[in-house]
Amino acid sequence: MARSIVVGLDGTEQADAAAEWAADEALLRGAGVHLVHAEEPSPEVLLPFVSREPDEHWAEELLARAADGLRGRHPGLSVTTRLLPAGSGPVPGLVAAAGEGELLVLGSRALGSVGGYLLGSVGLTVAGRVECPAVLVRAQGVPAPEGPVVVGVDLRQLVDSVLDFAFEEAARRRAGLQVVYAQELPLSAGLGPAMVPDIRPAVAPEINRSLDELLKPWRTKHSGVTAVSRVVTRSAGVELVDAAHQASLVVVGRRTRRSVLGAHIGSVAHAVLHHSLAPVALVPHD
Repeated sequence: MARSIVVGLDGTEQADAAAEWAADEALLRGAGVHLVHAEEPSPEVLLPFVSREPDEHWAEELLARAADGLRGRHPGLSVTTRLLPAGSGPVPGLVAAAGEGELLVLGSRALGSVGGYLLGSVGLTVAGRVECPAVLVRAQGVPAPEGPVVVGVDLRQLVDSVLDFAFEEAARRRAGLQVVYAQELPLSAGLGPAMVPDIRPAVAPEINRSLDELLKPWRTKHSGVTAVSRVVTRSAGVELVDAAHQASLVVVGRRTRRSVLGAHIGSVAHAVLHHSLAPVALVPHD
């Protein structure tokens, strides 16, 4: 397949917003958009006399309408579609489809909302298993198109793939980049402030200088991107969600896990996905 951004559609406004975001992103990348719909397991498995043809027809129409709409709003954009087989459920189909693209884009709702399969546990499961970056887009969000790209980092382990993605996205948008590192209190802080004083504010300037030093290779590589580093002393999730109000995109890392058991999305990424008003990119790394 030629360079493409894969978008999962399920007929919701969140998925429609994801497709629109993917179209803009594809034009920035010089890529195409590949719209897919993953069918639920065939009802024939449980109810042999129930026909699945109406569902297939609806899905085909859904893909066709979405493709025609994107082509009309974005002349010159290459848009392809594919109805994925039901198989054992939507997760395997979406994960496999994402493997054929350079980016997966899904719709997202706020914490506690319910809706199509891309909005809840299935969407989070897919985003946590794919090997390419995944972007989740909120239909009712208010991202700032001209705002900076915001990336959360861990100073103890700067991840090349996460920073590369963030700098490249900022370069594509001709936007600034905010690199945020949140200092956590040591576990011993639970003993009480009198025994373990919070020295984070005092050491923050020195940590910020260290972060600036570590970012030099990326600033040299992407000299056109104005990258500002910030060291904060509160929760990384809270800080990134607040920064998302003025951001065009929030980027967070996700450690790759091969096991099918356990959580595949960390607590910070989980908080940002549920509460960020801006699109959120999950970038996998080892």
